[in-house]
Amino acid sequence: MLYVQNNFYKMDSFEINKIIAAVLMVALLIIGINKLSNLIFYVEKPETPGYTVEVEQVVATSVETSSDKTEEKIDIAALMALGDIATGEKVFKKCSACHSIVKGGKNNIGPALYNVVGRKVGAVSDYKYSKALSAYEKQWTFEELNGYLIKPAKWIKGTKMAFAGLRKEKDRASVILYLNQNSDNPKPLP
Repeated sequence: MLYVQNNFYKMDSFEINKIIAAVLMVALLIIGINKLSNLIFYVEKPETPGYTVEVEQVVATSVETSSDKTEEKIDIAALMALGDIATGEKVFKKCSACHSIVKGGKNNIGPALYNVVGRKVGAVSDYKYSKALSAYEKQWTFEELNGYLIKPAKWIKGTKMAFAGLRKEKDRASVILYLNQNSDNPKPLP
């Protein structure tokens, strides 16, 4: 009995070859069945995948800007009503890594933003703006700031500001109100 148990654990090379051959045969059989089924059940793929869904087109009011882009017209007064200065101060902490908001504050990675609302874009004299911002012939109005804060790189192509933007309307409105408050002469709300 001891002899049988010891032989049970010992395998010679012939038995190992049989096991390897069986594994290879199963693998070849699976691959072969897959190829054969593709030949038998051939399905021609459509030229354009998916289905066409007919949707009624909604026409949005659009405004043409000087930088040859079309934008949706928004009700800036309603947007500004969503924001509050306290929230704007909290959200602005994302901006404060690159921008100063205090009166007489120095430029950091980005220009100082005190008195920014109503100022010409790219007007801080001791800051080196990207060519796109230097050539942008507009003022930082409530509308312009809102569009820029959604996604700066999309609003003014070529800007070197690498901020992802503020998606939430309340956050943008709050930051704009906070920027407007940090001014010698805050602009009246629309």
